[in-house]
Amino acid sequence: MTKADLVNEISKQTGVEKVAVKKIVEAFMENIKESLKDNQNVYLRGFGSFIVKKRAEKTARNISKNTTIIIPEHFIPAFKPAKTFVAEVKKNVK
Repeated sequence: MTKADLVNEISKQTGVEKVAVKKIVEAFMENIKESLKDNQNVYLRGFGSFIVKKRAEKTARNISKNTTIIIPEHFIPAFKPAKTFVAEVKKNVK
């Protein structure tokens, strides 16, 4: 499902115009991005959590040049689904 599909589906279910739904969806995503940039996790009960994970510094290899490089410590966004959400998906996916 794409963002456009999501907007269409929400618009059908709520009766709200697609333009308004698109603004709401984009504002929702922007707020999540801003929160994660500010190192604040976002918790949505029954759905899941958007969290910031810390990756430790590690040594890696560039196999084409046969050299070792150091990848510095960094942070990545992640999503952790709620237990109820996971249970619903497990039940319904075939």
